Amino acid sequence: MDGPVPAGRFHRITVAIDGSPIAHEALLVAIDLAGRYGSELQIAAVAPLIPVYVSAAEPYVSVNVMQSDVARYRGIVEAAVKEAEAAGVTSVTGVAEEGVVVDELLALLEKSPPDLLVLGSRGLSTAKRLMLGSVSDAIVHHATCPVLVVRTAATTPARPAG
Repeated sequence: MDGPVPAGRFHRITVAIDGSPIAHEALLVAIDLAGRYGSELQIAAVAPLIPVYVSAAEPYVSVNVMQSDVARYRGIVEAAVKEAEAAGVTSVTGVAEEGVVVDELLALLEKSPPDLLVLGSRGLSTAKRLMLGSVSDAIVHHATCPVLVVRTAATTPARPAG
């Protein structure tokens, strides 16, 4: 697309955050875009499920399972909503879910489709991305809306000169 983006292009923007510095950068980009285009801004966070591994040979498993971080993620979302409102975004909502991060984000996009999703990339190496997976990679491949992946200078791959 050549030239500026049409003013009505992004009626609804969703930004996925997790409390990391790169997620905050993504939030700032989403706030800027929402301000420029007069967009509704939805701020979303997913508290990852904490897996509990149990041996099949164990006759008894303690029920003292670690509590979810969902309360912490709700606090992250509430702070981000206040930041967006302070920056002048007039229509801001926040949602905090718990589950498998990619699955929950994709479900949110399906339930409440945005015109643009903004999220950060931690810049995992190829090996780590293959071993651990990457939320941003999975979302880019499976989201049904345009996705803007925000990187910092430290996570942006070097481009060859020339």
